[in-house]
Amino acid sequence: MNPDPTSERAPLPRALARPARGRVLLLAPHADDDVLGAGGTCALHAEQGDPVHVIVAYDGLEGDPERRFARTELRERRQREAREGGAHLGLSSYEFLQYAEGHLPAPHELLEAARKLAARLRALAVDTLYSPWVGEHHVDHHVLARAARLAVALSGFRGAAWGYEVWTPLVPTVVVDVTSVHARKVAALREHASQLAYLDILHKGLALGAQRAMYLAKEARYGEAFAPLGEPYGSDRELLRTTG
Repeated sequence: MNPDPTSERAPLPRALARPARGRVLLLAPHADDDVLGAGGTCALHAEQGDPVHVIVAYDGLEGDPERRFARTELRERRQREAREGGAHLGLSSYEFLQYAEGHLPAPHELLEAARKLAARLRALAVDTLYSPWVGEHHVDHHVLARAARLAVALSGFRGAAWGYEVWTPLVPTVVVDVTSVHARKVAALREHASQLAYLDILHKGLALGAQRAMYLAKEARYGEAFAPLGEPYGSDRELLRTTG
């Protein structure tokens, strides 16, 4: 018998009015995930003068299942949407890696991607890293989280590494009050017209933000939730060990 009937309760997250100061790297699987997962928090970073660099990992070509656009046109369109969306949040530093979507990479491919991210962590002298959390059901989100965890280990990163949610809710450790920048987050998402044509991310994608305000002050309306990114696990940990 469990002697503590409360032991399985989720912990109460810390409520933050502002994120910690410092240089930020925001990893996004696709253009628009940056806004959905941590856009409000990064807008607050930008407001307080923190440099924010956004890396979009995948090419986004699967975001047009009906093939309404030529591939080259869609790639350029999604990059433009990302930059125009980011402008509403005070974000202007973007990098697009153009990985192909929708598959689990071979171990050597995952390790190569992690090494690239580790190099960027070092070069940018990052204090806070935001990445999708590893429990995301979407395969691209999940893979990027694994690559980010490997990159943290490979780089010797000693800053704060946080996982954010897009499709799959996490159990939060921290919730940031983004009420003051929510209208800008909505405006940023409206720039992603190529994706709004297929999915109502303004409604479905923003729903978690309203729920996260449950953990904030009574007057708060929207929050963004984070949990520690964690360390490489299982086969990824073994992959890290074999690299020496």
